[in-house]
Amino acid sequence: MLPIFIIVPLACAFLIPVISKIRRDFAPLFANLCGITLLFFSLNSISWLKGGLKVYYLGGWRPPFGICMVLDGLTVLMLLVVNLIGCLSLIYSIGYIKRYTAPQLYYTLFSLLLAGLNGVVISGDLFNLFVFLEITSIASYALVAFGTEAEELEAAFKYLVLGSVASTIILLGIGILLGNVSTLNMADISRSINLSTSGNLISYALALFTMGFGLKIALVPFHAWLPDAHPAAPAPMSAMLSGVVIKTIGVYALIRLVFNVIGFKPVVSLIFIWLGIISMSIGVLLAIGQWDFKRLLAYHSISQIGYVIFAIGLGTPLGISGGLLHLFNHSLFKSLLFLNAGSVEYATGTRDLGKLGGLTKEMPVTSNTCLVASLSIAGIPPLCGFWSKLIIIIAAFQAHNTAGGTACIFVALITLASFLRCRNMPLSAGLKRPSLA
Repeated sequence: MLPIFIIVPLACAFLIPVISKIRRDFAPLFANLCGITLLFFSLNSISWLKGGLKVYYLGGWRPPFGICMVLDGLTVLMLLVVNLIGCLSLIYSIGYIKRYTAPQLYYTLFSLLLAGLNGVVISGDLFNLFVFLEITSIASYALVAFGTEAEELEAAFKYLVLGSVASTIILLGIGILLGNVSTLNMADISRSINLSTSGNLISYALALFTMGFGLKIALVPFHAWLPDAHPAAPAPMSAMLSGVVIKTIGVYALIRLVFNVIGFKPVVSLIFIWLGIISMSIGVLLAIGQWDFKRLLAYHSISQIGYVIFAIGLGTPLGISGGLLHLFNHSLFKSLLFLNAGSVEYATGTRDLGKLGGLTKEMPVTSNTCLVASLSIAGIPPLCGFWSKLIIIIAAFQAHNTAGGTACIFVALITLASFLRCRNMPLSAGLKRPSLA
């Protein structure tokens, strides 16, 4: 059943533009049906793990000559993240995307995005991982620029340039591995590396992967594109970009390569730990001075991903568990915050926190969900963000990384302070719902 995660969204992307020429209301209906189907299979994939790891050989051809798709515990987690947030974003898009022209194009690109993300997650070889990574990236560039205004086009161009640089670096790393071990299947590469004597080339490839995927993740100092892309993109795409895209084509791919292919080494642990500490600290400090709601959330994405990378870098079972739990939690509350930001902008016509206020009575649902998500990202108990941060902090002190544990606590306090602004905004903006004409 693994190919269903690629076949369904690709079929949707093909059929939407064709049938929309006959029925214009077909696109949202079919895209949401696709999202619900993928979510159903994602939930069902949990039961597929009974009996251990599952491998699907495309056409019956076994590696290294054939293409394979792999399902393990990490794959199931990421499939659930991708398709849960994707399904909710598609439902949200039904009303939101009416403010834009050509909704059938939007749903086509969104379906391609889901196909690429699912393909990255289940790929068992580096070639197909890179192919699906590029499908995801191209769909992301187009969706960020979907509004076609100057701000959107500038942000998408910056995202495209830096994303292309990242893809080139990743491709170079894959080429070095291929030249050294003569295979692209991840399991075969792992076995061949253990027998390889070219340690320097493997380390060089690992450095390239860290830089390339660091750009995809938007870790500091590779973060320049993210604060522009988030505010420019439509709200559902912002939710996908922060909640799913950077985690799948960045965090997941890097974790898969480091732990399953190249191997986790002390120098890798040190790099991840310091990249995580720097990203979480600088990201939250840059967020303090932001008055654009979506730009504020963008810098917090950089900060919260720093938590995940730091926890993974600890290399302990508790640290890795805390990092993966925070990855899942962050996809939930950050996507909710971006969808709330879209609702506020849709209703008032502005994202400037200095001009917003007094919306609790007019938008009680948005106000309450924004409060819950804000408290969760700040790590307030008993919400989900508290538990994953607590596990990461405990793991840091257990690993005798006092600096990292202290940084996690400090960042959580600054995060709470920055989100208090969302609850104490001056009363100035009223509801100015834009025309849907």
